[in-house]
Formats: sequence, structure tokens, C-alpha cells
Amino acid sequence: MAHLEYVTLIVRDYDPAIRFFVDLLEFDLVEDVLSFTNDGRPKRWVVVRPRNSVTGILLARAEGAPQMAAAGQQADGRVAFFLRVDDFAAAHARLLAADVAFLATPRAEPYGMVAVFRDLEGNRWDLLGPPADT
Repeated sequence: MAHLEYVTLIVRDYDPAIRFFVDLLEFDLVEDVLSFTNDGRPKRWVVVRPRNSVTGILLARAEGAPQMAAAGQQADGRVAFFLRVDDFAAAHARLLAADVAFLATPRAEPYGMVAVFRDLEGNRWDLLGPPADT
């Protein structure tokens, strides 16, 4: 059976992105190793992943003006990522205390509590609680 292994997220710099995902969102740092671009330049292969998840996020450092402009705009202002948590109230409070930028107050939806926040680059995420029927 196939599964989605990675998605790429363009970031301006590796270390602040690692801190955001590991320290604030409590993701695991799965890999952080030296690698090379297709033309032989050094880079880092950095993967973070929500705990107990299969799919990882490859943090790709922006190179050049077009990629720098894309950092934070990968979905052109729409929510691009959806982070499901078991304890919505605790996760929301922890992120608020860490000064994560939420765009609105939480609201109840049939699929669970939801609040939109921005990551360190400006991409929009939905913080999702358990579905209402669970």
C-alpha cells in the first residue's frame, strides 16, 4: 500500500524552522543530515514529523528570490496544512502562550474545533480538535 512520505515546505532558514516545529508544534526531528543539490552544492536534508505520523515535512531552505518570495505563500493565502490534535484546548493555549499568530478565535465545526494559525513563514494552518462525534 502506498502512502505519502513527505511534503515540502519552503523556509528561509533551517534552524528557526526546526525550532518552530519541534519546540512549538512538538513535532519530532526525524532527519537533519548533510546532502547535496542535483548540481552538487551542499544543503541539509531536514525532515520533521508530527509524533505517531507517517508523513514528514521536508524543510527546504529557499534559494534565490522566487523561492524566498514563495516562503509563507505556498498556498497563496489559503490554509495549506491541517494539524489534528487530541486535546485542542491544551494545544491552542500552548501555542497562544508561545505567541503563535492565530487569525481568529476557535470555532466548532462538524469535523472538530478549528483555529487558523500562521507558521513562522506565514503559511496558514488549521489546528483541528477531534471530530464532534468522537
